[in-house]
Amino acid sequence: MTTSRQIGVVGVGLMGHGIASSLLRAGYQVCFLEHPGNQPVDDLVAAGASALSSGREVAQSAEVVILCVTGSPQVEAVLFEPNGVLEGLVPGSVIVDCSTALPSSTEKVAVRVTEAGGRFMDAAMTRTPKEAAEGRLNLIVGAPKALFDEMLPLLQGFAENIAYAGEVGAGHTLKLLHNFVSLGFSAVLAEATAASRKAGISDNALLDVLGAGGGGGGVLERLRPYIADNDPSGFRFTIANASKDLGYYHTMTHDLAVEGGIAKVVRDLYQSVEDQQLSIPELIGVLERR
Repeated sequence: MTTSRQIGVVGVGLMGHGIASSLLRAGYQVCFLEHPGNQPVDDLVAAGASALSSGREVAQSAEVVILCVTGSPQVEAVLFEPNGVLEGLVPGSVIVDCSTALPSSTEKVAVRVTEAGGRFMDAAMTRTPKEAAEGRLNLIVGAPKALFDEMLPLLQGFAENIAYAGEVGAGHTLKLLHNFVSLGFSAVLAEATAASRKAGISDNALLDVLGAGGGGGGVLERLRPYIADNDPSGFRFTIANASKDLGYYHTMTHDLAVEGGIAKVVRDLYQSVEDQQLSIPELIGVLERR
């Protein structure tokens, strides 16, 4: 893999835009799919990226196609719909799925990509749009080890921490486990904050005690700006995305025949929020008003 090769990006939203800009800075040639859901792309075009009108054209132009879309239905649509990526797939090229998806769907997608002559890896992301723009994402990768080793230099062009989880599907499985833990902690902290305020405890006292004890950690630090200053920017992730990811996790635990009772309670909490476009920190205010 050399930086002279063209990389295609499908899904130039908050995270995909950061991936594309990071790859441009790293010296890769980049093309991307035009779509109404994209973030403004003038800066990408000014940096040398090219906009293409179909997934087929992106695949025909690229050695690697990175998917950064909402979930499994969108992954399947951009790959398999008429004029989609699979129609233009060049033999030997690689599909890198950075979405959060159902592992059962991922495994089926990988089979179809392989049958079409391509190669597939899931490289689920964690962190936020800020780290995406900085080229400092975390990736959780499922792929044959040889493909992971081959693709590692490219992944390092937009990610800081890259974990090899195992074969295809392992990346998306571990991402759902990660999101269940992160969103579960967020729900616990939101409920505790609402209770603390109702009890008349100062927000600073709550943050000090939690931060110095068992409640400390990454999730608290992402919620801290909202608890302290009503600033939700520390966790730019919508309730809708949380509901989707926890729904995927619930399906996965059902498929695996493992206990999922706590996840169901957390999923039901997020799904009960009327305005699904609120960010995760704003769950605190929702619970205060109940």
